Amino acid sequence: MFGRKKEAPLAQDVVDQQAAEALARQDAALGKGAPTPKRKAQEAARKRPLVPEDRKASKAAERAAVQEQRIKMRQALDTGDEKFLPLRDKGPQKRYARDYVDARFSLGEYLMFGALLFVIISLLVPSTSESMIYVLGGFWVMFLAVFVDVFILSRKLRKRLTEKFGEVERGTVWYGSMRSLQFRRLRLPKPLVKRGEFPA
Repeated sequence: MFGRKKEAPLAQDVVDQQAAEALARQDAALGKGAPTPKRKAQEAARKRPLVPEDRKASKAAERAAVQEQRIKMRQALDTGDEKFLPLRDKGPQKRYARDYVDARFSLGEYLMFGALLFVIISLLVPSTSESMIYVLGGFWVMFLAVFVDVFILSRKLRKRLTEKFGEVERGTVWYGSMRSLQFRRLRLPKPLVKRGEFPA
């Protein structure tokens, strides 16, 4: 009634068995040609040292690989090569949003310059001066104009994306809106279309 329970197979044994079965199926499909390697030979082939013997060489190789990846990513930001772009910039919808934003004139491109100018003027003009009211009013008018421009852009971009792709990926409209607030020459990935060359 209270007999001994069978011991559960070890995880490694299960993996080995699955690997052997997969190898047997492959041999059956392609033709045997050679004897099936023994379990010890299969385990030895799979074994890799957790810590490399030459740590210096390993670290140097890792640094070189990371550096190469960075160079490729930097080149992709210049050329628009989809393969090496950062994850946030990948995909046909993101590409379309970039091209659409880069093709239009956006007030948001000059928001940072306006803010910098406001800071400089506020340092030069006394806060009690009457002219300071006009400076502050001008800044808020510019800020409101940028907000309206971004709102119109987001509505148009969403409509274009829906017409072309059907369903709009989450974050794509926001991605395009934030790009419109960056100065055109400083945008990354770099613009690949001229002003007025809207994507089809």
